[in-house]
Formats: sequence, C-alpha cells, structure tokens
Amino acid sequence: MEGSKNYRVEVKWTGNQGLGTSDYKSYERSHSIMAEQKPMIYGSSDPSYRGDSFKYNPEELLVASLSSCHMLWYLHLCAEAGVVVVDYVDHAVGILAETPEGSGYFKQVFLNPEVTVSEARMARQAMDLHKTANKFCFIANSVNFEVLHLPTCKVHTA
Repeated sequence: MEGSKNYRVEVKWTGNQGLGTSDYKSYERSHSIMAEQKPMIYGSSDPSYRGDSFKYNPEELLVASLSSCHMLWYLHLCAEAGVVVVDYVDHAVGILAETPEGSGYFKQVFLNPEVTVSEARMARQAMDLHKTANKFCFIANSVNFEVLHLPTCKVHTA
C-alpha cells in the first residue's frame, strides 16, 4: 500500500511573561501541543535549558514516539502471528550528545520492552517479532541514529 498521510498539530508558545524574548531569562519555555479532538500535551524544554521539569520536553517526546511506534507495530505483528501478549512495558532511554557550540543530536535510543505472553511456546517468536517491528516502525525509519532493542519476554503465571 503506497500513499501519504498528513499529520497536523498546533504547537503554541505559552511562556511569554510580558517581556517576550527580550533576553534569555525573560521567558518561559512552556508551550502546548494540540491536535483536533485530543487532549492537550504540556511541553517545555529540558530543565537544563531553563525548562519546566513537570512538562514533557521534545527529547522525551521523540524517545516516546520511537517506543510507542515500536510497541504498536509489535502488538500488531503478535496478533497476526497468534502470539498472545498480556502485558508490555518499555523503559526506553535516549542518548543525546551535546556539542561545544550548544547544539546536540541523538546518538542512540535503547528500547527495553518487557513483554509477557500467555504461553511458554510463544516466547521465542515473541522475541523474534521485535526485529520485524523495527523494520515497520515509521518513526525508527525516519531518524538518522541507531535504535537498539533489548527486549525481554516472560510467561504469564496465574
């Protein structure tokens, strides 16, 4: 299936404290992320760049996008293969390198999915399907850094 889709979001800066960007310390990095008929996401920059630690920053959202995309493809592939996943959690970690000029780039993201399947006979295939999910993940196919997978699999016990 070939084609294209458009994804529209609105990102609105909400951090003007009355002086705009008159200097580096005069404004908050707060912003909102919205898409039609969906809850708002509150964002900021990383706290080391004067951001609010209680709001998501773009770096966290990028890592979350990779993790979420992988999970959704993985669950789809498991369902098609007859692998019954009963629990899935990922403790993803992104490694950002900062340059002397103050910019930076992601070097790697590690996805650490912990999968629980309903039967022991499904465990090997459950592990193998992570490779296929990575090949299909739109976000992983769009980044210029390594996305590594360190999955584990256990069997549900009643």
